[in-house]
Amino acid sequence: MGYPNDAVKVAVWASKEDIRPKKFELIDSLSGKVVFSSKKIQHFGAYGPFKSTSRLNFSEFKRSGTYYIRVGQVRSPKVLINSNVYKNTADFALRYMRQQRSGFNPYLKDSCHTHDGFVLYGKEAGIADSTFFDASGGWHDASDYLQYSTTSANATYHLLAAYRDFPKSFSDVHQANGLAGGNGVSDVLDEARWGLDWLLKMHPKPDIMFNQIADDRDHISMRMPKQDSQYGRGFQRPLYYIDGKPQQRGKFLNSTTGTSSTAAKFTSAFSLAYQIYLDKQPGYSALMKEKAISAYAYANRIPGVTQTASVKSPYIYAEDNWVDDMELASAALSPVLKDRELLNKAFDYAKQEPVTPWMGKDTAAHYQFYPFHNFGHWELARQDEGEAGKRAVQFYKEGIDQVWQKAKTNGFYRGVPFIWCSNNLTTSFAIHAFLYKQLSQDGQYDELAQANFDWLFGCNIWGTSMVYGLPSWGDTPDDPHSAFTRIGKFPIDGGLVDGPVYGNIYKNLIGIQLTKPDAYAEFQSDLVVYHDDYGDYSTNEPTMDGTASLIYLLAAYENGGQQARMNTKNPAFRTEQGALIQGDKGVKKMALVFTGDEFADGGEKILSALKEHKVKGSFFLTGRFYRNAQFKSLVQKLKKDRHYLGGHSDGHLLYCDWKKRDSLLVSKAQFTSDLEANYAAMAAFGIKKENAGFFLPPYEWYNQTISDWTKELGLTLLNYTPGTRSNADYTYPEMGKSYRSSEEIYQSILDYEQKSGLNGFLLLSHIGTDPRRTDKFYDRLDQLIRTLKDKGYELVTVDQVY
Repeated sequence: MGYPNDAVKVAVWASKEDIRPKKFELIDSLSGKVVFSSKKIQHFGAYGPFKSTSRLNFSEFKRSGTYYIRVGQVRSPKVLINSNVYKNTADFALRYMRQQRSGFNPYLKDSCHTHDGFVLYGKEAGIADSTFFDASGGWHDASDYLQYSTTSANATYHLLAAYRDFPKSFSDVHQANGLAGGNGVSDVLDEARWGLDWLLKMHPKPDIMFNQIADDRDHISMRMPKQDSQYGRGFQRPLYYIDGKPQQRGKFLNSTTGTSSTAAKFTSAFSLAYQIYLDKQPGYSALMKEKAISAYAYANRIPGVTQTASVKSPYIYAEDNWVDDMELASAALSPVLKDRELLNKAFDYAKQEPVTPWMGKDTAAHYQFYPFHNFGHWELARQDEGEAGKRAVQFYKEGIDQVWQKAKTNGFYRGVPFIWCSNNLTTSFAIHAFLYKQLSQDGQYDELAQANFDWLFGCNIWGTSMVYGLPSWGDTPDDPHSAFTRIGKFPIDGGLVDGPVYGNIYKNLIGIQLTKPDAYAEFQSDLVVYHDDYGDYSTNEPTMDGTASLIYLLAAYENGGQQARMNTKNPAFRTEQGALIQGDKGVKKMALVFTGDEFADGGEKILSALKEHKVKGSFFLTGRFYRNAQFKSLVQKLKKDRHYLGGHSDGHLLYCDWKKRDSLLVSKAQFTSDLEANYAAMAAFGIKKENAGFFLPPYEWYNQTISDWTKELGLTLLNYTPGTRSNADYTYPEMGKSYRSSEEIYQSILDYEQKSGLNGFLLLSHIGTDPRRTDKFYDRLDQLIRTLKDKGYELVTVDQVY
């Protein structure tokens, strides 16, 4: 699909003869001129149908354009390099999710499955078999019309996380029902809401939760969704209650051991939805909280795994692990309930399954270890800066290392087993590596991560993308196992197909018969096969949950991929206009923040009080403060005592109008050059930008644009927590009504603490004030610290609050 300018860029040479290229060239497709030549080639042996493979690395070439790679007389397909190669791709994949909608289907502009469903196994909840419950909605799972709670809840979580982490990767050109026309809501959030509303139907009461609609009798024939009547009750389909016990339909008995795996996935989706809708729709957010709590209780009813049920065939989602689901559920619910004990539980679960079990293995049963990556480690590390968070990051690394041990032996860097839905595993592993990079900033696995991403879009044995229609100019699936394409002749834009499987899996599957000569025949091998043929449901069927994961991955790569810097901090943090203004209200930590520009008369007293109480402060100073010779000694002492030192602009500019906040008073160029000058002044004291990633705006006044510009520079905007009058300590009597005495300021802090608490607070005052103020608030710092510590607050630096 192409590469951003700064990305890892590797082509794979593969030959059926034992040929090892010695150099390669990059040719401009317009001029035909050689623009880059290299011998940076890593050779490997045989793999799949090839006798030799080599990796050709051209990462150091960063110029935008369209090129092809040449080795001797052999020329590659075109290679795009520019900053927009992944733009709008996540939105493109959303098309498939809308097409998979059950209930009202916006693609067909028609309804289906409106009679779901009649209950089975509900005796435990006092529900007689065949009782009707409204369960219409949600998404069809794949090219069949089965609907599973476990995959749908996981898909919903991915869509919500994509909105939370990369909101700018998505547009608003569809209504909530999926029809064309914006509604003021991001399309990805509309799609997530479709999933949430169905999950509400699948968990209608605290003691009722359903695991699936329909079963493998769906596979009797291929048909369009409206013609679905396979179960002897007209258009009604069975609705399977979760009782935590093995369930048997026909001759096949699944291996269910409990209620945890599915119910925990409900909990995670509802918990994240609570956070996202808190400010948007408080009523819906409150419902999400209520459902998250009841789903978590349901997950704890019978600890264990819930598998899907089957009637006519042995093919089920044989999920065999559940502690990963409980880890994510516990970590996601913690900020909802402001309960730190849930993080401790999450850590206990994390230690039981530090690495998703398929990683490092050669094979596994169908969906045996699901989800295919664990978002629980991510949520745990975001919220805990202690042992639990650090161990969670290490767990991610252990999983990558296990895959790497296999991947490093072949030219395609394949360490993912070729089991059914190998593309889903590949997508998940790329997300896993992305999350690890965000948490650790460890770039040693960037090439491995990019190789997994590229495998999905054509850098693979068959030279084909595994995503329908993406890229538009490439070789992508055109004959997938889908009723939409086969019967309706409709495209299934954005759908991720299952992907290649081991040769021995393919040979032993039931009912596979190719419908035409194999276009990829010369690339098949005993190791692995892939067919773009309607008749091969094992490699060429698109899946809803795999596509949902792909949407998250594409949004991440559009956001900068492995080079992106995300906010990995606690979702419970409070923000305003894009700036962090308060930490977790559930944790009794707060920070004493001091800003400085012209004055530093309180510096020594502040330093002394902090040292006396063994407390660290956070100091945000302008460039001219750092350059002022009179303040040099003070800055050196602050640095020596390991206080946090950050930027406050260079010349203390006013960024936006006081009355019309959206009206900027500086250009982006002015903002950037001023801030860079601030950090240059800090560098003179050995303060590195990577150690001073928080920036506090001058006058504590800014808008969303300033926040966005700050983020583009790799920094995070920070501001004080409103509610007290501590920031008014710069005022003096001549200012009239604006003046605030130190006693008034001090009392405002105590009053706020008594009423609302100061958890996560950033309490801002100044390192020095105008000489006309003789009533210095810093003279009361010693008293303030004693009072706060007596009340149980841990006083830390801003990077420990966040």
